[in-house]
Amino acid sequence: MREAWDRPAEGPVEVAFVEAERNSRLAAEAFFRSRKYIDGWLAHADPESGLIPRNLKDRYWNGRDAAADNYSFMVLTAAMTDRPLLEGRLREMLRTEMRLTRRVDRLPDDYDFRTRSWRRASIDRDAMIFDGAEYAKDGLLYITEWSGRGPWTERMTGIIEDIWKDPAIETPFGRIPTENFEVNGDLLQVGSRLFWLTGDRVHLERAARIGDYFLLGKRHPTRDADSLTLGDHSCEVINGLSELYFAVSRAWPEKREAYRAPLHEMFDRILETAVDETGLMFSTVNPRSGKVIDASLTDNWGYNYDGFHTVWQVDGVVRYRDAVRKALSGLKRHHSGRAWEAGSADGLADAIEGAITLLNREPVPSAHEWVDSEIRLMWGKQRPDGVIEGWHGDGNFARTSLMYALLKTQGCRLEPWRADLRVGATREGDRIRLHLSAAEPWSGRLIFDRPRHRTIMNLPVDYPRINQFPEWFTLPPELHPDGLALMLEPGRARHLEVDSRGVVR
Repeated sequence: MREAWDRPAEGPVEVAFVEAERNSRLAAEAFFRSRKYIDGWLAHADPESGLIPRNLKDRYWNGRDAAADNYSFMVLTAAMTDRPLLEGRLREMLRTEMRLTRRVDRLPDDYDFRTRSWRRASIDRDAMIFDGAEYAKDGLLYITEWSGRGPWTERMTGIIEDIWKDPAIETPFGRIPTENFEVNGDLLQVGSRLFWLTGDRVHLERAARIGDYFLLGKRHPTRDADSLTLGDHSCEVINGLSELYFAVSRAWPEKREAYRAPLHEMFDRILETAVDETGLMFSTVNPRSGKVIDASLTDNWGYNYDGFHTVWQVDGVVRYRDAVRKALSGLKRHHSGRAWEAGSADGLADAIEGAITLLNREPVPSAHEWVDSEIRLMWGKQRPDGVIEGWHGDGNFARTSLMYALLKTQGCRLEPWRADLRVGATREGDRIRLHLSAAEPWSGRLIFDRPRHRTIMNLPVDYPRINQFPEWFTLPPELHPDGLALMLEPGRARHLEVDSRGVVR
């Protein structure tokens, strides 16, 4: 007897399933390329320790690059495509990293594969703080946001605790661990989210020390600076201050009042001095004089606009949302085929990711078309062995491919994953229509996404965050908690319609 969801589609519904089938092919390629990337890099792992190198030339592991930007996205790829690899070799890599790289308390240091010892002869605490903050923010935080609490969460919280252990920098607002701009951005983001994740106010209070340092003191990012870089390594503070602002808007009203004017001043000055006629951002400006120092467009424009959109959500400043929509609306017309970062895959990944995160909130149709075209350019840079460019930025290729896959499936996945599986979705209001197929017999479960910002991170609002996997179609945890059991037969596609109540037709 044919089940209800196997009925032939008709009319507009049929068109939706045709689009879902197209999306299933795009998602399948995205998952396949991400999984292939893991194979490529594991082939270059150190034979003795099992750790991956910083790049294919430098034979050492470090926290800010190998761990943060490459290993962490191997973990996330395996979480979606290969659970045995995740629980086996990649979990063992975490244990090995913790055993070999912790030099002072739980802070990581560089481990040289040739000498089987530290790469640096002496302890450099500032370097270890940098490594630890990058590892926590760029990698471990996002593993937690996707998978929930686990050993990678424990590694993150341990690093953060030891970064804040006896902070060395005196400020009028209390001691902070570092004056490094990028690292402070990392700590703002991690601290703000750890406050929600754990419920421990100490994380918010620590982040607020950094917020005070930038917004209430003499280190304001635009008023007090002769140079502001809006690209990688500097956009962290712009976004981090917005994350802190969101947190204090819900949990510390007095601090919100103190931050509002200087935060708006920063965002307004960026719009005045750093945005081109298409809505994207220059790499570096002098925010005091208004002079453009580096007129190349930053691939991290979307990361900065995450902050604008968050502050719009908090304060309702319409010009901040309008700036986001203008940037998205101009992508296809003005920036198709752009060689971000001299044509690197990493530059493409960051630009595409920025668009996907914002499209989750502002669905501009032409920007969706731009993402579809630019992802092809990025995929074209992958080598047959799975490696992309042979450095730690390869992890960003996988991260962005996974984000794209989830966009095309509306957050749905098949588990266990295989390369021949196809799942794609289209969304209409509170329901999705799914196309499912396989080249060989398959049985498993269709996994629906959850409102992870709430169920995992305890966030009251899903504001845009750097590197997050956006939520598309989600079901509450009590609906299909273990997924939907399915069997797929070769040559027989299955079409399902699922609504927000979890009803499957």
